[in-house]
Amino acid sequence: MKNFKFFVIILNFMVLLSFDSTFAQNPIIRNQFSADPTARVFEGKVYVYPSHDIPARPGKGRAGWFVMEDYHVFSSENLTDWTDHGVIVSQNKVDWVDSTSYSMWAPDCMYRNGKYYFYFPASAKQKGMRGGIGVAVSDKPYGPFKPESKPIAGIGGIDPNIFVDKDGQAYIITAMGGFSIAKLKDNMLEIVDKPKALEGFPSKGLREGPFMFERNGIYYMTYPHVQNKTEQLEYAVSNNPMGPFKVTGVIMDERQECWTNHHSIINYKNQWYLFYHYNDLSPLFDKNRSVRIDSLFFNEDGTIKKVTQSFRGVGITDATKEIQIDRYSLKSDKGTSIAFLSADTTKRFDGWKTIFDGANSWIQYNSVSFKDKLKSVNVRAQSNTGGTLQVRLDKVDGPVISSLKILKGKDWNVVHAPVSKYKAGNHNLIVQLKSGSNVEVDWVSFK
Repeated sequence: MKNFKFFVIILNFMVLLSFDSTFAQNPIIRNQFSADPTARVFEGKVYVYPSHDIPARPGKGRAGWFVMEDYHVFSSENLTDWTDHGVIVSQNKVDWVDSTSYSMWAPDCMYRNGKYYFYFPASAKQKGMRGGIGVAVSDKPYGPFKPESKPIAGIGGIDPNIFVDKDGQAYIITAMGGFSIAKLKDNMLEIVDKPKALEGFPSKGLREGPFMFERNGIYYMTYPHVQNKTEQLEYAVSNNPMGPFKVTGVIMDERQECWTNHHSIINYKNQWYLFYHYNDLSPLFDKNRSVRIDSLFFNEDGTIKKVTQSFRGVGITDATKEIQIDRYSLKSDKGTSIAFLSADTTKRFDGWKTIFDGANSWIQYNSVSFKDKLKSVNVRAQSNTGGTLQVRLDKVDGPVISSLKILKGKDWNVVHAPVSKYKAGNHNLIVQLKSGSNVEVDWVSFK
């Protein structure tokens, strides 16, 4: 019996280790680099299946390029608190994959017939075979996934996207110069017939990362396209998933700091969201990217309103959590800036800080949930000169609910102060420098 109890304790400890919680705004994943996010709604939660960028190492990956050896999966119910369920597929554990290629590009996942099918592109070890689309199968959206011993026959390319139409027919779409589509058999492991080239897309510039969805009878094919120098997210529409399509608009403009963009679009709890990536945690090297989310909206005619990327992202933040105000909604034009917490480039995952360095400089973080009977505010801060911060609600000239004196010193400290009366509910949080200068804040939290 003693051995059995010891075994249970060890087992529970291992389970805890395998599920890593990450609390974040944009980017939503802070414990590793991540890119090419495919978001799906399974079992009432949002699951994100991204690719996993890692820095190249001697003999492991090509220096200065994309290096990817495995896939993680992340889940959330509120789009704010994310759980890392760990590695679900690795290039070292798939029979047909070249384990020295580090080319596990953008994946997808789909539920069908009581199973979850995870699709991924990879380079093949077999001579004469450039690469293929693999499938791994699981009973749960977070795994464990068991890879099939061979890739899908008769189809190639990268960035597989799975679309299931209203009639139940499943399709697989891939990119390689252009886009191709093929019907999948009910087993989700084989195609019905040869892939067909999709028509109606730009003839010039790189096109990759297809993602199809349907809304109100309109089929949207969304994709990254290099119109000028870097990728912008575009979309085309059709009345048939097999096309032809008509290019209709831009979802997100190109960004000069990051050459790629790759995305997915979902409807969750009656709100549409765009998942995409940017190089937030690696500003000097855009091959190490990070997943973001922003809300997406449609015009009455079905066209998509252009999305502007934000730091705040989406979701409602619990006031009792560590609120990263550097992921702001608004800030003063002068006196407020954002910087990494550490100047050490190996510590980027530590996140950012807000620097107040001007009279009445402020920052605003929207959508914070305040419950009844919160008595104090805690601020992790540091200042070489000292100063006083005021905490307000709703707007810059809104009611002051607390005032904190930040003492002069070189070390980071958590400063406490009582909170005055406020109404429970969702509020915008404003932190403002009332006096002093050069006050740095890591996070704000309430108890």
